[in-house]
Amino acid sequence: MVIPVHDVNPARRTPWVTYALIAANVFVFLSTPGLAGSVAGESHLAQLCNLQAFLDQYAAVPRELIHHRMPRLVPTGDVGVGPQGAGCVIGPPSYDKSPELSVLTAMFLHGGWLHLLGNMLFLLIFGNNIEDRMGHIRFALFYVACGYAAAYGFALANADSADPLIGASGAIAGVLGAYLVLYPKARVWVLVPFLIFLPLRLPAWIVLGSWFGLQAVYSSGQGVSSAGTVAYLAHVVGFVAGMLIAWPLRPGTPPPPEPRGVLFGRRARPSW
Repeated sequence: MVIPVHDVNPARRTPWVTYALIAANVFVFLSTPGLAGSVAGESHLAQLCNLQAFLDQYAAVPRELIHHRMPRLVPTGDVGVGPQGAGCVIGPPSYDKSPELSVLTAMFLHGGWLHLLGNMLFLLIFGNNIEDRMGHIRFALFYVACGYAAAYGFALANADSADPLIGASGAIAGVLGAYLVLYPKARVWVLVPFLIFLPLRLPAWIVLGSWFGLQAVYSSGQGVSSAGTVAYLAHVVGFVAGMLIAWPLRPGTPPPPEPRGVLFGRRARPSW
């Protein structure tokens, strides 16, 4: 609905953990075999087979999380030719995988540039204030806890799914939920696609509340043609987890500064 670009809510300390998380996500994305293969000029099928093997080893798979049982055959990363033509070779896994640890590694995997940049944009805008309020160590633990809650919440509802679950979306949804609880009146600059990108300054409760509402609708399969390709339910669970964890911090949280000037229209310009 809207694209957030800045919030009027300065932090008191440098958000080192937020910056480190962004750097780690970008580094892992650039290091994925599929992307590396495209740069090296490998065939599309070779990239796909490499990526499938990589995700099978490091992504969180709901069936593995719930049943704690590894499949007997997994993609090996090699390309082979069978009766139906070329394809990805499967074989017994050559590695030991911990389903619990895969939730952590999956938080740093992304399926494409839009997936990565969208997540990092939300983390950059809203993560600094949550880290400022919680402190560096507690924020890191909070981030991981929300990611685990999102992954296992989705897995419980899709216990037999073998589709890999990747992305920082669940953990970042927790950051958004905490922001809504702690800074509901903070103003957020957003771009609204209406013929052109119209800049507006809206309260956080509208921006984040509408985002959560959309995730809840999409998680039910309504309003989206391919709900199965995105783990919207993980976003919902992560958001609620973030709200619950941040709720006890509300009484001691100072309110954000009250912005001046108009809230919309041609004169609505960010002040940074």
